[in-house]
Amino acid sequence: MIRTVIFDLGKVLIPFDFTRGYRALEELCGCPAGDIPRRIGATGLVPRFEAGQVGPEDFVRQLCSALEMELDFEKFREIWSCIFLFEPLIPESMIVRLGERYRLLLLSNTNALHFPMLRESFPLLNHFHDYVLSYEVGAMKPSPRIYAEAIARSGCQPDECFFTDDVAEYVEGARRAGMDAVQFQNCAQLQNELLSRGIDWR
Repeated sequence: MIRTVIFDLGKVLIPFDFTRGYRALEELCGCPAGDIPRRIGATGLVPRFEAGQVGPEDFVRQLCSALEMELDFEKFREIWSCIFLFEPLIPESMIVRLGERYRLLLLSNTNALHFPMLRESFPLLNHFHDYVLSYEVGAMKPSPRIYAEAIARSGCQPDECFFTDDVAEYVEGARRAGMDAVQFQNCAQLQNELLSRGIDWR
């Protein structure tokens, strides 16, 4: 029997589009938006930031240097967070009801710039009982360490946890950890998966 329901964040609860950030940065750094992902990727900064190995101020300083631009911390934070679209993929009412019947966890590869802003902007995140965040745990999906942390915080056995994520590799990581997990496609599909397991929020 499922006792804990665990959600990924980006593209499961909240949609995002990286190109919005790249276009905003293009106007400030003089680098074409299409080249920005390559230049950022070459630094290796984002995975280290999301694993908690680089602090927010150092991340901003190093990334601005890589993109050859001068930008204060708050302006960068605003641009870095403009990727999120403000229509959640899962209704808040569904999250509320799930949280009344099950332990509800968030398991996300995210960072110290994005997550505080998301908590301020999306009330549905306040209905979760706990957050398992890569930058706080010091490990990213699909590392076994972050799933072990989620299971520990669930307060139940691995096979009593249900997890959904839009990335197939991360779903497989959860299954290897003993969880029941499915790849998220859309809200209707997820609702069917939940109901087939007797997980009812209605």
